[in-house]
Amino acid sequence: MTSDLPLAGITVVELGDSASAPFAGKILAELGAEVWKVERPTGDSSRGWGPSMWQGSGAAFHALNRGKRCIRIDIKDREQLATLHELIASRADVFLHNLRPGSAARYGLDADSLRVTKPELVYSEVGAFGHTGPMNTLPGYDPLMQAFSGIMSITGEEGQAPVRAGVSIVDFGTGMWAVIGILAALFRRQAKHAGATVNSSLLETAITWMSVGIANYTADGEIGGRHGSGVAFIVPHRAYEAADGYLVVSCANDALFARLCAALGHPEWATDCRFATNAARLTNRDEIDRLIGAQILTHPREHWKHILQDAGIPVAPTQTTAEIVGHEQTHALAILGKPSEDDIAVVGLPLSFDGKRPPPLHSAHDIGADNHRLRQLIKTES
Repeated sequence: MTSDLPLAGITVVELGDSASAPFAGKILAELGAEVWKVERPTGDSSRGWGPSMWQGSGAAFHALNRGKRCIRIDIKDREQLATLHELIASRADVFLHNLRPGSAARYGLDADSLRVTKPELVYSEVGAFGHTGPMNTLPGYDPLMQAFSGIMSITGEEGQAPVRAGVSIVDFGTGMWAVIGILAALFRRQAKHAGATVNSSLLETAITWMSVGIANYTADGEIGGRHGSGVAFIVPHRAYEAADGYLVVSCANDALFARLCAALGHPEWATDCRFATNAARLTNRDEIDRLIGAQILTHPREHWKHILQDAGIPVAPTQTTAEIVGHEQTHALAILGKPSEDDIAVVGLPLSFDGKRPPPLHSAHDIGADNHRLRQLIKTES
């Protein structure tokens, strides 16, 4: 199926480290591109991320770098840097990196230098605080951006310490934006026969995730606050404790709220002036949450899940990683896969083409495992 994938025939050279650029490279590989991952002599930082390890590298590295050819190049070494330049000039449709601002130019890996010999190159640069402004040279990671952008100010419980989202939403989001930009640039290249520079950054992604909160602030000056598992603008829309754990109930409109009240055995709540509209429920959030919570606590999750689903109310139990991995819906989607039986299962591309999900990518290679392929390639083309 690889030859049928949308990016079959496209070659990407990825000089990425940690999460954002490698995640972008993995998406491109899953879409069918041939991706050459360039690692420094000591390897990608995520090879050392524990505690979970697989075949000598952090499980995180395998999650972010499957399906790529891994080559070891020290860009500070003149001969090895020349090899990288030759690979880009001879093979690359896309060059993707997350070097700090200024570093690429020192090694002739900036867009202007590379386009001297390859004017149609799509050049994707993933930054931290952005590619301009007084902070553009500073390093950055996902938690910094969740803090700096305001995400942490609206995450967690009111009165408690700031909380980071449990997954790297900014890293992965930035990788996705990079891919969207790369795909748009490749599409434009077909018509204009010219390359493009695609800039994305962690901070721009984090600010984008704050779109609704920023719109609310510019509308009325309210900075927002923390609502735990809930949100600022809908009630009820949060996790409630049942007898054996938590489940999330979401009522995005008044009709759904009325159904919830009936399902909980209290239809009178829907006509109570304190709760009849979402605006009223926002004002009386604590009281309606208390009433709903007291009712849900009387039975286990499974009891309420069936009752609420039968009433057409969006509901889901809060699950552990083990529970979502083992769930029948996850199995039905076939989004977890192994390239071989002796490998670990990893998450595939959350897309299907003509009803088929791209197959699982081959395991992430050792550092420099494909250097011999690179030497053969360059020898053949020279």
